[in-house]
Amino acid sequence: MQFNIHYRPAHTLAQVWLQQNESIVAESGAMVGMSTNVTMQTQAGGFMKGLKRMFGGESFFRNTFTSNNGNGELLLAHALCGDMAVLEMTQAGYFIQRSGFIASSPNVDLDTKMGGVKGFFSGAGMFGLKATSQGPGQILVGGFGGIQEMQCDGSLMIDTGHLVAWDATLTYTVGKSGSGWIASFFSGEGLACHFQGQGRIWIQTRNASEYGRAVGKLLPPREA
Repeated sequence: MQFNIHYRPAHTLAQVWLQQNESIVAESGAMVGMSTNVTMQTQAGGFMKGLKRMFGGESFFRNTFTSNNGNGELLLAHALCGDMAVLEMTQAGYFIQRSGFIASSPNVDLDTKMGGVKGFFSGAGMFGLKATSQGPGQILVGGFGGIQEMQCDGSLMIDTGHLVAWDATLTYTVGKSGSGWIASFFSGEGLACHFQGQGRIWIQTRNASEYGRAVGKLLPPREA
């Protein structure tokens, strides 16, 4: 499987080349186009697992694309305007912020993890995804705006609305961004994720919730 990311960073399109009989699992609605020898199967992976994915910000169903009778081509896009990144699976795996998952190798297992009550009130959502695999694999994630990889060497604080993914080797807590709760509230920054340990963090340059609020103020009021 080979990924080529085009039109970075504002309106990226992922071009996926599949060898014969090779498959990729993608989020429902991510497919833009595909060669005629690529077939698609839709599955929920069991009712409870599909339901957990919905809490994680993903759709109930996922699609598996398989190349038949030779190599195949698949085009994938993120729902938001922004960049994409391909992460090579590691032994520890990754945590992925809700709505950040686009596609992965079939051997990548995605499980919904709770982020705690503070994560819910931060606007980042109570749930995220934990990605693991038993062997080599890849996962395609998307962000709103550009995606920047950062290195955590001991400790690092990131606004929860700017997180895309991070190495599962890192421990984290969600707390205030300022020196106190009042300062955090009036700063407009809200809550932040405090990371500890050694690992990588992928952030997005724009906050979807803040962008929505800014655009919403410019729109005319709805008629009753």
